Amino acid sequence: MSLPNTEPATIRVDAKRQISTLLTLPLRPRASYVFAHGAGAGMKHPFMEAVAIALAMREIATLRFQFPYMESGSRRPDVPPLCHATVRAAVQEAARRCPGLPLIAGGRSFGGRMTSQAQAASALPGVRGLAFFGFPLHPVGRPSDARANHLHSVALPMLFLQGTRDELAELSLLHGVIDRLGPRATLKLMPDANHSFHVPARSGGNDAQLIEELANAFSDWLLAAMSS
Repeated sequence: MSLPNTEPATIRVDAKRQISTLLTLPLRPRASYVFAHGAGAGMKHPFMEAVAIALAMREIATLRFQFPYMESGSRRPDVPPLCHATVRAAVQEAARRCPGLPLIAGGRSFGGRMTSQAQAASALPGVRGLAFFGFPLHPVGRPSDARANHLHSVALPMLFLQGTRDELAELSLLHGVIDRLGPRATLKLMPDANHSFHVPARSGGNDAQLIEELANAFSDWLLAAMSS
């Protein structure tokens, strides 16, 4: 099977800022995922690219995008209101370029949290669910579930794809969050994976296999979420 096309474009966040995007579009897409990057690496990070391709092989388009700080080469993340505005601009672009497709939003770590904050503040137009690749529940070594408080204001299906060795999400706390969110939340644990979705060689698996497992879990959840 040939690799899907990935189309670059530039969009505006506001009068002062514009950002780059990458749309990975399968031949017959059944949904579109607005895929935000993590705090330390942009939309072209190998993990982001691998997930976009794996989802495309399952007929799910992805729109990746840069937050303004990453676009300008800064290492310091933008303030939340600007991140939220950026997510909204990306969602609008995905709706324009993939008309008629169900929209899912979310992302990798920081990007997923900025997306859920934006949704909690004011519903993202057309978005029917949120999917997180490694929700950053707390900083390393500082267990807390306070970062999840806003999720109670999200009235959408949510998928949490999380490694069992994720140092930014203590499992007991994460299970508590999922339980309190109730049927809106689906947790899929990846055995032996850390926050970067790396697995040790002794596990008998590898990162490429894990990408396939993540994409399968996303596809299965999407089918269930869109039919409910």
